Amino acid sequence: MIDKKEVEGKAASDGGQDLSSLELLCAEKNMRMTDQRRVIARVLSEAKDHPSVEDVYSRAHEVDDRISLSTVYRTVRLFVDAGIVESHDFGDGKARLETVAEEHHDHLIDLKSGRVIEFSNEEIEKLQERVARELGFKLVDHRLELYGVPLDEND
Repeated sequence: MIDKKEVEGKAASDGGQDLSSLELLCAEKNMRMTDQRRVIARVLSEAKDHPSVEDVYSRAHEVDDRISLSTVYRTVRLFVDAGIVESHDFGDGKARLETVAEEHHDHLIDLKSGRVIEFSNEEIEKLQERVARELGFKLVDHRLELYGVPLDEND
């Protein structure tokens, strides 16, 4: 495994910029990082939303106009296959991306705006464990996606 301080030191000597969290994960997996992959990794690491591949392309292209949409697709597939980026289908016809989180969370999708809200709820986690156990299973992983619309004042 690559030492984080060693990698960060190398990044500083290579240009003075700290590596993004996704770049560090790539380094830990000994992935070859081109300049274009670094830009795409940084865009994904800095995303505050769950961007589509097209969103990532647009943001990366602003940084380096030599980055093509096909490069973004290939790089995202590489990151997904390596287990450092997750792809979600929130029902809008686009794969939505996020870096693999250190802590588990679920998603609430606002059907009016498309906004994705991350949340954690211990009661839901316990209920899912109980349901799996009652059905004779040990829960090893899960995804929960809730879809809703904002409440009106009259609801």
